[in-house]
Amino acid sequence: MAKVFALYKTPADPAAFDRYYRDVHVPIAKKLPGLRAYEVTRGSIGMLGGSSPYHLIAVLTFDSVNAVQAALVSPEGQATAADIGNFATGGVDILFAETGSA
Repeated sequence: MAKVFALYKTPADPAAFDRYYRDVHVPIAKKLPGLRAYEVTRGSIGMLGGSSPYHLIAVLTFDSVNAVQAALVSPEGQATAADIGNFATGGVDILFAETGSA
């Protein structure tokens, strides 16, 4: 398995971010080819040693890193990436990695 972690920093207007993310962005992102699961955090995000700069974290699950890469370059991936600028006013860090049991 592989996961994409989208760490959205606190936006200028959190309520507007939440509405747009839920109503517009999630439906676009859920069209990514090969997407197996889509999870998002709820409520505040804690951080060791202080307050977190993050407002929301999304975790998208795929079968492999190759599947992630294929999804990101697909037309659906390009549409998802293009939409980020419409609501993520605080910025976003996007990471992906292969996952497994420890």
